[in-house]
Amino acid sequence: MKFSIVTPSFNQGRFIRDCLESVRSQTGVEWEHLVQDACSTDETAAVLAEFPHARVVREPDGGMSDGINRGFRRATGDWVMWLNTDDYLLPGALEKVARFAAQYPRADVIYGDVEFVNAEKRLLRRKREHRFDFNVLLFYGCYIQSTATFIRRRVIEAGHLLDVECRVCMDFEYYVRLARLGYQFAHLPEPLAAFRWHAANTSAVQLERRRAERLRVQQEHLRLSGRPAFLQHPRVLAALYRVYQLKRVWLRLAR
Repeated sequence: MKFSIVTPSFNQGRFIRDCLESVRSQTGVEWEHLVQDACSTDETAAVLAEFPHARVVREPDGGMSDGINRGFRRATGDWVMWLNTDDYLLPGALEKVARFAAQYPRADVIYGDVEFVNAEKRLLRRKREHRFDFNVLLFYGCYIQSTATFIRRRVIEAGHLLDVECRVCMDFEYYVRLARLGYQFAHLPEPLAAFRWHAANTSAVQLERRRAERLRVQQEHLRLSGRPAFLQHPRVLAALYRVYQLKRVWLRLAR
């Protein structure tokens, strides 16, 4: 079993070393690390030169989703994931996924738990997830962390790539679309990766963009799935958010 780790990169030289080292340290499985760098102008190139295992392509892209898609097309592994430059895998993560995938051969998407850390890698909290629930995903939001999610390459080979129109909720749109199309999700109840909270991904502007994009994705997929039109109203979606927030609490307690 082989894994392809795709890292979209642009001017994150401050953090990318941890990302690269975390992949290089994975043992027990075959892997490749594909870095898609959008012509960074900071210290990224110098850091990448320290890690000859990384297969780096430097070229302009149309944004993060486009960069990830370019990496997905280059992937040769049985399982593919994208790992952002400011995040990193935990020791033994790929071995855990390989064992789990062998036990669940029907799974198309495997997602695990994550640790939230700050810019200095200090642990903030551990995020324990629950079994997959499509309505929780659609109405509550993207509780699945992309940094701990693995996709069978056959899904990508079937033409399912990220929506390049999505700038901040590309993972949410992708998972909702795959689930709506019938792909099978499975939860691996172990921490696989660390998600780093820092100023760039917690700004008020970023959060507002996320809310607006999430609403657009919800409305689009409700329409495509043929559900009643009234569900697309923002007030209805706000009420459903609260309902499925409670269901999410119950699912996590029942884990």
